[in-house]
Amino acid sequence: MKLGLHLSIRESIARVIPRAVEKGCNTFQMFSRNPRGWHSKELERSRIDDFRRRLKESEIWPVFIHTPYLLNLASPKKDVYRRSLKALMEELHRAEKLGVPYVVTHLGSHLGYGKKGGFQRIVDAINNSFAKVENDVTLLLENTAGTRNSMGSSFEDVRDILSRIHDRKRVGVCFDTCHAFAAGYDLVSNGAVKHTLSRFESVIGLEWLKLVHLNDCKSGFGSKLDRHEHIGMGRIGERGFRNMLRSDLGSRPLILETPIDGRRSDLENLDKVRELAR
Repeated sequence: MKLGLHLSIRESIARVIPRAVEKGCNTFQMFSRNPRGWHSKELERSRIDDFRRRLKESEIWPVFIHTPYLLNLASPKKDVYRRSLKALMEELHRAEKLGVPYVVTHLGSHLGYGKKGGFQRIVDAINNSFAKVENDVTLLLENTAGTRNSMGSSFEDVRDILSRIHDRKRVGVCFDTCHAFAAGYDLVSNGAVKHTLSRFESVIGLEWLKLVHLNDCKSGFGSKLDRHEHIGMGRIGERGFRNMLRSDLGSRPLILETPIDGRRSDLENLDKVRELAR
């Protein structure tokens, strides 16, 4: 089982690798820069070399970079859209330099201006980024919880975006379990998990599924509220995770983005996943 966490790059980007080793991860996700700002410092050659060396020595694989929080590929605001496009291209470049094969991105919000225009802006941003950044990094589109004006909460929405990308070999899907449950995809009973994955297969195709964000959901089924919870402590519960881990989802890399609080540590969440997977 490929199991890991979203980990901090504080002090140095190469420090993320010993953190992953210390926590017993054999895969992990990270930001490549400050996720709450538009500006990014150029990666120094020495830090790139250090990261690549440590990653090779660790034998941890695969690794994922998540785009910054501010990025909104569906935004009708010209300045935000321009900055989002620039940030996406930068992340594709940075991933290539670091030897990271995947970049994960949220699809953003149309801010009330309509899904049709939002879809077009997302598609244009991805196609333009791929045209200007020619490498082998795969961009993974993450499903959303369906909060107001958000893009990509349904399998059909994700499929429609994928179908309009010119270079299809450079895109895939990141499936977030919290987001899916909040959007109305049942992931609790064995039958419900099978039904949801059958819908994914028929609408998108499981061959496009490259990563699972494994998170419980604090909010109710179909609530459209994006509130992550510790594994088994939310509305999906231990039963749901046991069934998911024994399905096709369990064969993909699993990244936890669970809360940081005093109720349970990252290590305890990893142990809970391993327990439920037995």
